[in-house]
Amino acid sequence: MPVNPAIAGRTYPPTAPYLVGREKVREFARAVFATHPTHLDPEVARAAGYADVVAPTTFPIVVTAATLDQLLSDEEAGVDFTRVVHGDQRFTYSRPIVAGDELVATMTIASVKSIGGHSMVTSESSISDTSGAHVVTATSTLVVRGDE
Repeated sequence: MPVNPAIAGRTYPPTAPYLVGREKVREFARAVFATHPTHLDPEVARAAGYADVVAPTTFPIVVTAATLDQLLSDEEAGVDFTRVVHGDQRFTYSRPIVAGDELVATMTIASVKSIGGHSMVTSESSISDTSGAHVVTATSTLVVRGDE
């Protein structure tokens, strides 16, 4: 069953706030082999002008996990996660994420396209701090394989 093209333009409710923890940043940095000391050592990060350790550039994927859950639980969308292949991921930053940030994500489905029996769903998750200031936008394209 193809993805419902009517979800294009749909915006889901903001996620619950995600508190960025120092240890989560360090764990993520180690997992992705981000070895710069600003990711691991708060003193080095502070000396570089940050309030605490700086998250690697792909860290927002952790915050957007809640937006993906919204899409997958939307029965009208028709996204079968067992048929999903991650097609593309991009991040556009206003400022770095640091430990202590409290972030909220709001996802909008930018487009739904059918190509060769498969669906391509592109979403944009705008991530802001709890004051409402934009931090990063995560743009993701999922390929939902059609029937074989």
